[in-house]
Amino acid sequence: MKAAIVGLRHSGKTTLFNALTGGVAEVGTYSSAVKPNIGVRKVADPRLQVLAQLTHSARIVPAEINLSDVNYVPRESQESGGISAEVLGYLSTAEALVQVVRCFEDPSVPHPLGSVDPVRDVASFDLELSFSDLGVMERRLLRLKDKMKSAKASERAAQQAELSLLERTKVELERDVPVRNQSLSPDEQKMLSGYQFLTAKPMLLVANVGEGDLSRAAEIEQDLAARFPGFIVLAMCVKLEMELLELSAEEAQEYRDALGASAGAIERLVSESLRLLGLISFLTTGPDESRAWTVQRGTPAPQAAGKVHSDIERGFIRAEVITYDDFVSCGTEHEARKRGVLRLEGKEYIVQDGDVINFLFNV
Repeated sequence: MKAAIVGLRHSGKTTLFNALTGGVAEVGTYSSAVKPNIGVRKVADPRLQVLAQLTHSARIVPAEINLSDVNYVPRESQESGGISAEVLGYLSTAEALVQVVRCFEDPSVPHPLGSVDPVRDVASFDLELSFSDLGVMERRLLRLKDKMKSAKASERAAQQAELSLLERTKVELERDVPVRNQSLSPDEQKMLSGYQFLTAKPMLLVANVGEGDLSRAAEIEQDLAARFPGFIVLAMCVKLEMELLELSAEEAQEYRDALGASAGAIERLVSESLRLLGLISFLTTGPDESRAWTVQRGTPAPQAAGKVHSDIERGFIRAEVITYDDFVSCGTEHEARKRGVLRLEGKEYIVQDGDVINFLFNV
């Protein structure tokens, strides 16, 4: 999974990046010319530790989220408005956007737009994404119309379908309806997927509150979720989460208790990011390693096998599947066979979260 962390200067996005990755990227500085920070967050999955103990694995390999911390300068605070080409490149390749919006007051840290207004900031960024998408649509429509003048009869139907879809999508976007909120069939979504429209990407909104507002975190979440129904909203004190990385688990919990902060804010963000993208994890285990693999919910077994290796997908025969709970109950694959809870599944099988799988193949 690839996610881009975005937000205005002094919103706390680099602090969140550090809290997620354990990084030490410099915070407080901000320049549109600065290269994005790049890092990885390993997805905690306690099931892997249990499987590793049962099968005496030499190592544990959790799933990962690749993160980029991207600088974004709003058109209100620059002469040449719009998102830079470099930033657009990172946003386009991301599967999800994590927008950090400032909800805390701090006179020593001026807001780039003059005042703290999370609703304005979110709407401003969504507008930037819309401008970018409209530019892509307009250029593609011009090319399509020109191409159709000399198109063969066999090509015109597909081109006309694409043209009609883009025109309809553009009209809705001009009415402030992002692509993610438009009524599109699965086939239409697939047709548009190659454009990597920014307003089509799932959005997770992190409301960055001050320590004094932690008791109101749920209220802030509900308010922003009501205003932006297409987003998943999480409220947390990002600075606190980064600082807690320097403490032991016991000290961190004592500090949370003193502030009334709930535990697991970062873990919740990670799990919500996976849910936002409809991702699940299947597991493989053995003496070499116990590993989690993320796939889209609804993925058939052969395509899941391709996550492990393309040769396994190409030569897929069948999958030996045990649910995680059954594997733990049995203790070994041999015992699972004896009890009849190890199943042989074919190409039509849809992989489920927590499946422990051994793929059989021949190439």
